[in-house]
Amino acid sequence: MKILALEFSSPQRSVAIVQSAPSGGAHAAPSVSEVIETGGRATKAIGMIEEALRDAQLEREQIECVAVGLGPGSYAGIRAGIAFAQGWQLARNVKLLGVSSVECIAEQACADGLIGPINIVIDAQRYEFYLGQYSLAGNGWTELQPLRLATLPEVQQIERAGQTLIGPEATKWFPGARIVLPRAAVLGQLGLRRNDFLSGEKLEPIYLRETTFVKAPPPRIIPS
Repeated sequence: MKILALEFSSPQRSVAIVQSAPSGGAHAAPSVSEVIETGGRATKAIGMIEEALRDAQLEREQIECVAVGLGPGSYAGIRAGIAFAQGWQLARNVKLLGVSSVECIAEQACADGLIGPINIVIDAQRYEFYLGQYSLAGNGWTELQPLRLATLPEVQQIERAGQTLIGPEATKWFPGARIVLPRAAVLGQLGLRRNDFLSGEKLEPIYLRETTFVKAPPPRIIPS
């Protein structure tokens, strides 16, 4: 499987090409080519994808699956990743995967050597945070508490209790936290283990707040 992974949910945007090991062995390491972009607000997605393809020595037509990080995080970045995935499927009829960026953070934390219970915290704006609890071990992670919205005082209380906080911008609010970012390389490797493929219209950002829409009033018609 040759996967194009797009992770745009955090201030560090990344694109990766992840390929199954040619031997196909269960424990064989996949081949990974990753391009990372930091700083600025605009994501140069096309240039990053082209660079990753060059590094992997692949053509666009050889991509079999596009995996995209669904957040939570930067709504604009996540939407951009979903749009690219949908467009790629329309053009090439590839498989699509949507993966929680929180799972990517947990996987990255394991790779960084973190062990034990941790709290993943992501800024949700309005002094609220996406919060999920995981248990990390040498052979992977387990979800202890599903993702939810928490207030700033709630998360501060968790920090005061001595629990570990990690996340993309965690130190901005919590001095004792640790920065751990979701990465496309990890996203693609998670994708190699998945087969829950989706059609493009099924890809949706992870957004825990209820969305409310106010219908605009009809335009006034001024008699002539």
